[in-house]
This record gives sequence, C-alpha cells and structure tokens, in this order.
Amino acid sequence: MGAAIETQGLTRRFGRHLAVDAVSMTVPEKAVYGFLGRNGAGKTTTLKMLLGLLTPSAGYARICGIDVGRDRIGAARKVGSLLEAHGFYANLTGRENLDLTRGLMGLAATEIDRVLEVVDLTGNARRRVADYSLGMRQRLGLARAMLGNPPVLVLDEPTNGLDPDGIADMRRFLKTLPERTGATVLLSSHLLGEIEQTATHIGIVHEGRLVLEGDLAALKAELAPEIGLRVDDAERAGLVLRRHDLTLTRDAAGLVARLRPGADHDAATAALNRDLVDAGVQVFAIGARSPSLEGIYRTVTASPSAREPETV
Repeated sequence: MGAAIETQGLTRRFGRHLAVDAVSMTVPEKAVYGFLGRNGAGKTTTLKMLLGLLTPSAGYARICGIDVGRDRIGAARKVGSLLEAHGFYANLTGRENLDLTRGLMGLAATEIDRVLEVVDLTGNARRRVADYSLGMRQRLGLARAMLGNPPVLVLDEPTNGLDPDGIADMRRFLKTLPERTGATVLLSSHLLGEIEQTATHIGIVHEGRLVLEGDLAALKAELAPEIGLRVDDAERAGLVLRRHDLTLTRDAAGLVARLRPGADHDAATAALNRDLVDAGVQVFAIGARSPSLEGIYRTVTASPSAREPETV
C-alpha cells in the first residue's frame, strides 16, 4: 500500500516560535489517520502546510506523490478539506452553497447529488443553511470537501461543538468513508476516545514534534496489558500496587494498573485482588482490559525525552 500523504522534516517557524519541528509522517492509502495532540501542539499548522495555505520553513509535503511546494495547484486537486471555519452563505440553501463551489471547480451538476447522498443531506438540500443544525453544517462541509471525489480528505476537528448524537453520527460516517468512497482520511483531533473508535492509524504530535506513528492495533499489541480497577480508597490501593511494582494511572473509568510485558495476566489480577482485600481496600471491580489509546498517548507525551518518533 502506497502513501497518500508524506512529509519529510516539515518545519514551520513564526518568528522565534517553532510551531512544527521536523515532522516526518506517512499516511497510508485508504487509512483513517488520527492526527493527535493537545491544542497548540502544531496540528492545525501542519494541516495548513499540507494544504498549501502556509509555506514550510523547511522540509516538504507530498499529496499522492505531488510535492505541495512545487505544484500547489496539482496537489490541491487531490485533496478536499474541512477546517474549523465553514464559510457558508447562511441565506442560501445547502444545494446552492455546494453549487457555487461546484461551478468554480468546473464539475457537473450531478456531483452535488452524489455528495449530498454520501453525507445523508439529500432531504435537507433545499433548506437554508441558517436553519441547519451544527451537525448538518459539518456534514455540508464534508460534502463540499468531497466535491470532485478527491482521493484525500483533510479534516480538522470535525466533531467540534457537536452533541453526543452528532458525534456518534460523525464517527460512523468517517469510519466507513474509505470503504465507501476509496478516500484516505487525515483526521486531526484532541479527542482520544473518538479517534480510538474511528482511526486505523495514528500520529501523535507533542510540542510540535511527531513522537509516535503507526497502525493503532499494532501499537496497542506492543503495549503491556492493563488491569482496570474501581475501589473505595485509591490512595491505599496505590500503595498496594507499588508493592507489586505496577504503574498506576487514572482514567474516566477508575484506576489503571499496567503490567510488565510478558506477565501472566490472570495470575497478576488474582494476586492483586487478594492483596487489596487483605489491605482493607474494597474492590468494586477488577479485570483485564486491552491497552487504550489514552495509555499510548500518556506514555509518549509524559517524558521530555520522548522526542524521536517511533513507527509501527
């Protein structure tokens, strides 16, 4: 499988501020690539260089093999994008907004029907955009990005501001997009849970540098297994875990103990449960679970020494 997007040493400075620091990333064809990092980590600046909206201070980017710096127009024909600003005319209908872009691109009018069907907006195409919900506007933005059926889609925080139902709808849509259209999706986000349920591959950017990249399933398989816990006294439980030489973190579900690679998961869980009870800790739940994307993210961004990207 080839690379839909490739960068080498991509760098951008704003005066003395180094926003993107020598990012070398590879997005495989037909992947949903989750581009992760906290706000201000350099994600949007990287996307703007991929789209030719910013000129790199150093390095280069290629879209479908086309160097963005040398042939910006040729690269632009290969990519559709959805950034945070929609830029729709609120007094026009969804169809009329798409028709403006379609005309500029010199596409057939039937292309509007195709993209409206893909994003499930056919029934609302003749409503004014002013009457659209935020989720509908996001889907209209996706429809506009898909005009001309570009092989690459670059989406910046497409679930921003959506309610839970809208987020779930967007997740299902993006997850099946490569299979339905053949497109490669580069999805920038800081929402780890959504990316974990959507992406096939990830790249994590931290302080402007790419610190991890690879197939998400393979990255999880390389991590040490985890034990999830819910207890009445986290502080006392932490003392017990330290005696077992386990790394302890927290997430939304409770405590997480990470085992050493190669450890017997069942035996470790049984021993830990026994020692917690002996220490007077009430254990409400305990059990094995697969490593999470949050665990991966915390591991590679916690240490200042984590600067060179790993690839799987």
